[in-house]
Amino acid sequence: MPVPNTIASETDDVNLVPSEERNGRLSISAAASLKDVLEDIAEVYKSHTPGVAINFNFGASGTLQRQIEQGAPTDMFISASPKQMDALESIGMILPKSRADILRNRLALIIPANANEPKNFESLITIDRLAMGDPASVPAGQYGEQVLKAFSLLDHLKSEGKIVLGSDVRTVLNWVETGNVDAGIVYATDAFTTDKVRIVELASEESHDPITYPVAILAGSSNSAIALNFLEYLFSSDAAELFRQYGFTPLDKN
Repeated sequence: MPVPNTIASETDDVNLVPSEERNGRLSISAAASLKDVLEDIAEVYKSHTPGVAINFNFGASGTLQRQIEQGAPTDMFISASPKQMDALESIGMILPKSRADILRNRLALIIPANANEPKNFESLITIDRLAMGDPASVPAGQYGEQVLKAFSLLDHLKSEGKIVLGSDVRTVLNWVETGNVDAGIVYATDAFTTDKVRIVELASEESHDPITYPVAILAGSSNSAIALNFLEYLFSSDAAELFRQYGFTPLDKN
């Protein structure tokens, strides 16, 4: 769904709301995999709109969804999967027509930088500990289960107790960095943030659902003008370049 026409079409102009409305505090709940790039984007945005303070709450998309449902004060939500956004939209918690798909990502099998095994998904059967996000709340874990099913590995790894579940992708990344597990399944963009792990295989995009990040303004936002302004900036060429630098594939708003 495209960004609504109520937002200005000049994507490179961040001053899209009246000057008297460019002051306030914006609260954004976002998938943990977006932490580094969103913090960088926010710094650039605030250089143009210094009156806006942006506070991020990063975590597993499912956990963030539940927090929002329970009344956590949030102006904007960026999920790592449509599932969580669908749930909020179904109960009227999304500002009508503000939802848009903003990014795509890839799923990666990673190992510690000084390790040699496993070499691919198929060889996971030989390892002792595989870390992945908890599928109950972490989209990367849900995608990871789909990949393991595609390789007919999920039931075996579960029955052998070889799967260790993390609360979000950054937890999984840390476990692999420190060598506490033999391998992990994270987004490719997470692996790009550190030289302590290396990618041994990217999951085929046919082996799991598309990894799409939707963004939307919360219906209960008390800062909707500022939130819509920042949402438009996320689709600007400046933001798109930063997303690419961190390994994401930015999507056009049209």
